[in-house]
Amino acid sequence: MTIQMVQRQHINTILNYADDKTDTALSPETLIGRSWKRCIEEFGLDPSRPRRPRIVTQQTLREHQDSVDEFLNVARAGVEQLYSRIANLGYVLLLTDHRGITVQYLGDRRVDQRFRKAGLYLGADWSEQYAGTCAVGTCIQEQQALTCHRVDHFDATHINLTCTSAPILDPKGNLLAVLDISAMDSPDAHSSQNFALHLTQLYARMIEDAYFLRRYRNQVIFRCDASREFVQVNGQYLFAIDDDGCVEAANTAGRSLMLNPNSDNNAGIRPNLASLFDCELRDIWSIPYDHDDQVKAFRHCVSGSTFFAALIQPRIKSPTPLSPAIQSSEDSVPQLDALAADDPVMRRTLGLAKRLRNRDVSLLILGETGTGKEVLASAIHASSHRSRRAFVAVNCAAIPESLIESELFGYVSGAFTGARPKGMRGLIQQADGGTLFLDEIGDMPLQLQTRLLRFLSEGEVLPVGASSPVKVNCRVIAATHQELGRLIEQGTFRADLYYRLNGATLRLPSLSRRADRQHVISRVLKKLIEEGELANVHIRADAMSALLAYAWPGNIRQLANALAFAEATCDNAEITVDDLPDECLGEQGLSVLKNNDEHLGSSPLLEALTKYHWNISEVARFYGVSRPTIYRWMQHQGVEHPRFSGKSKVGQ
Repeated sequence: MTIQMVQRQHINTILNYADDKTDTALSPETLIGRSWKRCIEEFGLDPSRPRRPRIVTQQTLREHQDSVDEFLNVARAGVEQLYSRIANLGYVLLLTDHRGITVQYLGDRRVDQRFRKAGLYLGADWSEQYAGTCAVGTCIQEQQALTCHRVDHFDATHINLTCTSAPILDPKGNLLAVLDISAMDSPDAHSSQNFALHLTQLYARMIEDAYFLRRYRNQVIFRCDASREFVQVNGQYLFAIDDDGCVEAANTAGRSLMLNPNSDNNAGIRPNLASLFDCELRDIWSIPYDHDDQVKAFRHCVSGSTFFAALIQPRIKSPTPLSPAIQSSEDSVPQLDALAADDPVMRRTLGLAKRLRNRDVSLLILGETGTGKEVLASAIHASSHRSRRAFVAVNCAAIPESLIESELFGYVSGAFTGARPKGMRGLIQQADGGTLFLDEIGDMPLQLQTRLLRFLSEGEVLPVGASSPVKVNCRVIAATHQELGRLIEQGTFRADLYYRLNGATLRLPSLSRRADRQHVISRVLKKLIEEGELANVHIRADAMSALLAYAWPGNIRQLANALAFAEATCDNAEITVDDLPDECLGEQGLSVLKNNDEHLGSSPLLEALTKYHWNISEVARFYGVSRPTIYRWMQHQGVEHPRFSGKSKVGQ
């Protein structure tokens, strides 16, 4: 079929489409269908009368270029870099202004005439009103990236072209320019241009962000991303903010996070970044000072997603209401600050704990088992004015019900058979002047709840067998992993006790939801080493990646056990991924380990252990497996290493 016949067939297709006489799958609701409809109904274009390319005069071109001069200076590097990647594939590159006039063009000079004849040239008008459906013009109309491939074009003379465009928006969200790459010849399949579409969108975003940074170079820019590792070099979301944290402007990605991305900033409707990320203003200003990498985690108030942010300081620094360093140091409480890095939920929890640490209001700590509720309570005590007196921790679920009354309230001499001759001060009395921590308060028997409530109300306890109460002044912190509201509905927990205990609620997130997991892992390992529980080891990158990816249903308590296991099985004071417990590995790793275990299960391992004098490394080399595999098989078979006789380092 000749090119003329193909063009005639294309013209008939569009005419039939306009008259609703075609059985084409192209729907008026599709992007190309909407464009064809505009071309016919709004712009009065006739597909049977193709137009020659329109190239504006040099004077007009200069006027268009001058209107975007600053933008062109910024975009030039990105345009040239993109062209260097596509030139050998037969593409040319066009950058147009918001009206569709090509203000920059890069192409192969050897075939310039062929491209110029097709309209792919400097000064060409690719607006939809003139050129019909095409990548640039339709991108301007639809404000979205697209590929206009061969017969997608309205003009029959363009059906040999494939063109891909992406919009570039200014900091207020208005169309600034269009980036386009086009080729004269391409495969028939529309999918052949998928990579071209992704590449064009990528460079359009890079150019847009570079222009944003240039425009707001004299203001503080809040730059954030879902990845901590890339936020400094390729942060996706950009916000220019003033001294009060109000958003002056945002890039396209940043506007997608705003509550009302279409609000008119010129009308004075400017969102505050602290409200957008559910934090305080000082959290933003202290970003460069709080962490070595100058990155801090924030939680988006709508989606709940975690973002990592850095600040780009202006060349001409604008004054801030208060020095970030001062604001950060004012709230410095080492005992509490050590519990987290930059997780937003923990930052809010610790901020509340700091404000309440010297108040005698009762606290209720909520969190899953193993999240560190006792550690937080102990830190609050250690940072308070009660720190010189005792911190008494009571696990309400661990004390037998028959003993919990005497354990808590104490007893006098002869109170019951088997009692100490001189009686015993209860745990509540032992906390006098200090802090009483009631862990797993939801498991306290109902009858004991009544006596605890009386103590909280009157500040005195009545030991078992005593005739007169004893005054006790202590701060009470309770904790539970249970839903106390549900227990109240079930009648197993007193509502009045709940309100006595819940002077303020501190919530601890699960380890899997914390943005500072790496900090937690490093802190727990350091603590175990300092306390002499583990040898001085470090975690290799592959092991850290596995630890960060694991869900940690047992939270920090499970983490401590996993680190203890890994330290016991590692070589050369270095924990690798092979040293981690099975549950910390992915399915593929577990499959390999399972196969190893099955192999060893049929081997005379005890003979090998005896032969090599319990040198696990030698036994592992003998079987060609890792040391942790030997330890796992020993654990499965109940074989105990002499090193651990009488003491287990795993069951922390």
